[in-house]
Amino acid sequence: MTESKASILLVDDDRDILKLVSLRLSAAGYSVLTAESGAQALAQLAVARPRLVITDLRMEGMDGMALFERIHGAMPTLPVIILTAHGTIPDAVAATQRGVFSFLTKPFDGKDLLAQVEQALKLSGGTDTGAAPEAWHAAIVTRSQRMEEVLRQAKLVAGSDASVLIFGDSGSGKELLAQAIHLASPRAKGPFMAVNCAAIPEHLLESELFGHAKGAFSGAIYAHRGLFQAAQGGTLFLDEIGDMPLALQAKLLRALQDRSVRPVGSTEMVPINVRIISATHRDLSESIRSGAFRPDLYYRLNVVSLALPPLSERREDIPLLCAHFVEQLAARYSKPARTFAPDAMELLVNASWPGNVRQLLNVIEQTVALSTSPVVPASLVQQALRDDNTVMVSLDEARRAFEHDYLVRLLRATEGNVTQAARMAQRNRTEFYKLLQRHNLTPALFKAEKEKA
Repeated sequence: MTESKASILLVDDDRDILKLVSLRLSAAGYSVLTAESGAQALAQLAVARPRLVITDLRMEGMDGMALFERIHGAMPTLPVIILTAHGTIPDAVAATQRGVFSFLTKPFDGKDLLAQVEQALKLSGGTDTGAAPEAWHAAIVTRSQRMEEVLRQAKLVAGSDASVLIFGDSGSGKELLAQAIHLASPRAKGPFMAVNCAAIPEHLLESELFGHAKGAFSGAIYAHRGLFQAAQGGTLFLDEIGDMPLALQAKLLRALQDRSVRPVGSTEMVPINVRIISATHRDLSESIRSGAFRPDLYYRLNVVSLALPPLSERREDIPLLCAHFVEQLAARYSKPARTFAPDAMELLVNASWPGNVRQLLNVIEQTVALSTSPVVPASLVQQALRDDNTVMVSLDEARRAFEHDYLVRLLRATEGNVTQAARMAQRNRTEFYKLLQRHNLTPALFKAEKEKA
């Protein structure tokens, strides 16, 4: 489905071609900017950010590839389609290896052009404006309307000291949102302290939060302030609050009500001045009904609630996140930044992502580490998705994968003897041959393996 009002920059030094393609794109519902040279195109990009650039290859002065290099260096997520009447296979291969989205030879079919445009817009993740994100949420990479609405609400609540409860699946970025609220608040110059309530045993979590006196328990050879005191004047983020033990919930509620804490093993109360932001992936309403979470603590923490959408509901952010992670990894490992082939990006956009942004980062890091070319191919993405234990494929995909592996094992065990393999599988030869054809398996190859051995 065509994206309405998406902005496209069209570059060609042939005015007739410029007018013809512009009319075709406008008729399809796109907003078209035009430039008659690479220099004019760069001038346009200085004041506007289109979602896509379509450029002629052969132009006077700066040609299409030189223009692409300039665009790609400054805006790596902005897709570029190159048109040329001089296209050759080597040109197309060289262009796509360098990150050009696609390469169309004139005269091109109008339907083909529009199909390429629609695909580029689907996978680009580019924004319609060149505005940089505000500093307080610069770490949150998004162009999703749902995420933008969450950020709008976060900015509104940041100005108060109201407790915030963030709901979201694991890996969806709850801590990043908590940090953004802190940075947008009057407490921004104070400390931001975070603790995962599910990752620390109960007896240690109490000490971690409230501190302990010297000699309070075995191993307490010095006094410890605790996170409430360490976050004084700032924000304390309680991640996975739904996993906090009931006994500790009561002590947390008392600390929030009294605005003071008592370190373990101490008789003195210490006043606190902190803003509480908590987060959970659990349904706390269900936890309250089951008696696993205190309702009075819930209402104390949930003055304002924010819900983060999972990555599967903000797929337009995936190309942006990929570019962001690639830049981070390139800087970390001192390697040239990679780009993703269009079919590789399509796989990333369409994956299920049960592990959300954290899982996406893991997959990107694996593909970038294993890639031997500037453009990451789809095969590496497929491998990374298969290797990731958090990925749940469909039943049909799982059945096909099992069936293929099972047939391969049979053929290896029987050294390509179809009659014997069919007997072991308890299938007749005709049905077994159909299974082999479905999976493009040739028994003779397994006989050849025996001969080589």
